[in-house]
Amino acid sequence: MENNHTMMQYFEWYLPENGLHWRRCAAQAGKIREAGVDMVWLPPAYKGAAGSKSVGYDVYDTYDLGEFDQKGSIRTKYGTREEYLEAVRSLQTQGVRVLADIVLNHRMGADGTETVLAEEMLNTDRNQEVGEDRQITAWTRFDFPGRGGKYSAFQWRARHFSGTDWDEGGKRKGIFRFAGKNWERKIDQENGNYDYLMGADLDTDQPEVVKETADWGKWYLDTVHMDGFRLDAVKHIGFDFYREWLKTMRAHAGRELFAVGEYWSKDVGRLKYYLDALENSLYLFDVPLHFHFLEAATSDGNYDMSRLYENTLTGLDPAHAAPFVDNHDTQPGQALYSFIPAWFKPIAYALILLRESGLPCVFYGDYYGIPHDGIAPVRGLPYLMKIRELYAYGKENLYFDDASVVGFTREGDGQHTDSGTAVLLTDSTAGSKRMYVGRHHAGKCMTDVMGGIPETVTVGDDGWAWFRVNGGSVSVWVFQKAWERLYTEIPVS
Repeated sequence: MENNHTMMQYFEWYLPENGLHWRRCAAQAGKIREAGVDMVWLPPAYKGAAGSKSVGYDVYDTYDLGEFDQKGSIRTKYGTREEYLEAVRSLQTQGVRVLADIVLNHRMGADGTETVLAEEMLNTDRNQEVGEDRQITAWTRFDFPGRGGKYSAFQWRARHFSGTDWDEGGKRKGIFRFAGKNWERKIDQENGNYDYLMGADLDTDQPEVVKETADWGKWYLDTVHMDGFRLDAVKHIGFDFYREWLKTMRAHAGRELFAVGEYWSKDVGRLKYYLDALENSLYLFDVPLHFHFLEAATSDGNYDMSRLYENTLTGLDPAHAAPFVDNHDTQPGQALYSFIPAWFKPIAYALILLRESGLPCVFYGDYYGIPHDGIAPVRGLPYLMKIRELYAYGKENLYFDDASVVGFTREGDGQHTDSGTAVLLTDSTAGSKRMYVGRHHAGKCMTDVMGGIPETVTVGDDGWAWFRVNGGSVSVWVFQKAWERLYTEIPVS
């Protein structure tokens, strides 16, 4: 039987701007695999408009992986091209698949301006014009002088974009759609039409854009040999674009490439619609579940935990769900700030890591902490990740039958020694629940790895046992030999 897979987002927003991250990735590759991670999502590796300070989403030159003197630096925030390639190789050598962050919605930091006829659109309804068409001065010339045509002679011009948000001539901010252009039609309908997000917005209906993004993707694959992609801001790009781009990339690679997309919406119906449009060719991060976690954590114990998975991707389509707790956008100080409170994080991680549904993603800032904001690593997270890798197998039994105290068990299987687990959690007061772990475990002792409940539990002859949990916490029970192995392999923090 195949082992469980675990993804890790291996960065957070406030990593030091010292160019050492790729070296850190290479040095930590073995420990990452030992932690139970077999897939790593690395940050955007190409030069951003902010140069060595860029997190990577203000994309300037996707061919510059830290090789050319552009935007004030040769290296990126994370290091040089050679260090990036070495990090990828080091991870793959340890058996960790590498996902590259693909940001194709917009460009920023242009080298020059062009005069463009444009119509200003209402921010709250991007289908509605504001006033007459007029000439604007748009930052749409991308010449990449520092690269000098190496790898690609392609240069971006106004015809490759559908709009922008700044008129340099009038020193005005707004949403300007270029004359003769249309927003994508098969797109998220927030704000009437959510094609436009930021910067110079790529016109993915334009044949030259389609060809260039495909050519670049092939070059990127041939250069880096990554194992798959994390696709940024997919709700802002015509839904047909990534369906065809992924087909092209997979055909070029001659192998299956994993893909997971970021569609930022609380509405699971929109996520399902997108998956259908892309012929279920990728996973999506389960944004609705993230917000259910946030609501449960901030409702003073009044959230109905029995309904936690209602209207989530993990609940409705687990085969295409990537549940997560937090990420670089939800952490403090960021645009989509919705950080899960510390007390609830062990609960949330137990839910995404130990159930059989979905492919979970662990956030770097939760695993290592976020020094910028004085945020400590999530308590018990290394144990939960290792339990997923070694013991969270077998038939799942759900006990989401109470508004506060809910749980589940995994009965284990014959392929994973000492496998099987029981999880009990509550967003409110302490409680207990009788749960089935399997007759084949009769007489075995189980221990709470999280340390909240000191006494052991013995499974009855009928395969059932009583488990309890302290208020506002999670208890994760494993069999005695599993517990001994965990505490031998993972230092107590």
